[in-house]
Amino acid sequence: MEEPHKVPGYSLRQLLYFVAVAEKGTVSAASERLRVSPSAVSLAISELERALKVQLCVRRKAHGVTLTVSGTQLLHHARALLRQARELETELANNDGELSGMLSVGCFPGLGATLLPRLLHGFGELHPRVVVDFTEGDQTTLQDRLFAGKLDLLVRYEILLSPEIEAVELTRMRTHVLLAAGHRLAHEPKVALRDLAEEPMVLLQEPPSPDHSLSVCHEAGVSPLVRYRVRTGETARALVGRGLGYAIMPSRPPRERAFEGLPVVYKEISELPDTEVPIVIGWPRNTRLTRRAEAFVRYSQEAARS
Repeated sequence: MEEPHKVPGYSLRQLLYFVAVAEKGTVSAASERLRVSPSAVSLAISELERALKVQLCVRRKAHGVTLTVSGTQLLHHARALLRQARELETELANNDGELSGMLSVGCFPGLGATLLPRLLHGFGELHPRVVVDFTEGDQTTLQDRLFAGKLDLLVRYEILLSPEIEAVELTRMRTHVLLAAGHRLAHEPKVALRDLAEEPMVLLQEPPSPDHSLSVCHEAGVSPLVRYRVRTGETARALVGRGLGYAIMPSRPPRERAFEGLPVVYKEISELPDTEVPIVIGWPRNTRLTRRAEAFVRYSQEAARS
């Protein structure tokens, strides 16, 4: 039976030192970050291992520190506990109860231009004392940063979502074919992918874009002729605007001009008229969100529906 009044055998300071060692890779580097002596760091790690009755890391002078399986498990929980401790300190410092502090949000670049600015602006007006810092990047990198405790929340496509992420849907974006304004099919209300089967395709390479685009083609019974592989939507639009191929991408609202000012058009796919991609906001499963993060999730759901 749990003893509710039993004091834990470890301290927040020991957890802080452990996280520093895990992130820096050596005791000496961690001591420099923490501005304490290496012996103090080593002692804290040893005391933490005795309190938890497990070996957390293997320390070798020539190779630095390697976490054990138990150490890797603890790292996630230690970061969460330290975040909660900082949240408590911030709440008590604000006697008026108004939310404040830093909130870190990661966002897939394709969504950074269409969804995130509206969320940042509206949330900032409601909670001016919360500083929202956001990072753009591919979904794999952002997911790693989320699990490492460097991000509070992640806005991304639901495609290839890790089962370790708890997420709620914000909105959906319909998948379109992007064509140059002068394309032979540009004035059609909808476009069949089979009518583009012999034309070059511009494929976005940042996950999950290639998997989604190719799966849409295959579902329509088309094997695309991929001519260009690009990393950003802007490059894809620029190539399409020049008439160098077509692209497939989720979009809302359509952007009618490419980077160079060349007109482009977005067309629904006639074989798959209802193809939509859910956009979600997520956080590590079994992690307690801070009040700031909870407020941002609630606001994002409301704003995305309006």
